[in-house]
Amino acid sequence: MAAPMTVGVMRVVLHLPESGSLKSKRQVVSGLLRRVRQELHVAAAEVGEQDRWQLAELAITCVSSDSRHADEILARALTFVERHADGAQITNVSTELVRL
Repeated sequence: MAAPMTVGVMRVVLHLPESGSLKSKRQVVSGLLRRVRQELHVAAAEVGEQDRWQLAELAITCVSSDSRHADEILARALTFVERHADGAQITNVSTELVRL
C-alpha cells in the first residue's frame, strides 16, 4: 500500500507598480522565484500574465506526507513572497491541498 501524500499548490498574483518593461518585471520575478526555491525547497514558476509589465502570476508547490506540513510550507512561502517582493503588492492568493 502506498503511503499517503499531499500536494500543496498556491497561486499568487502580484502587482508590480514600479515595473516599466517586461525586462524589469522579469528581473524582480526571476529573483523572487529563485530565492523562494532555494530557501524553502519548493517548486515555483511564473504561470500567468507573462506579457503584462505590471502583473505576475506565480505558482508555488510542495509535496509532503502530512497535509498540515504542506499547509505550513505554503504559509511560509507566502510570508517569504510578502517580505521579498521588492515593491510588488500581492493582489490575490489561492491555495489548495490535494491528498493522494
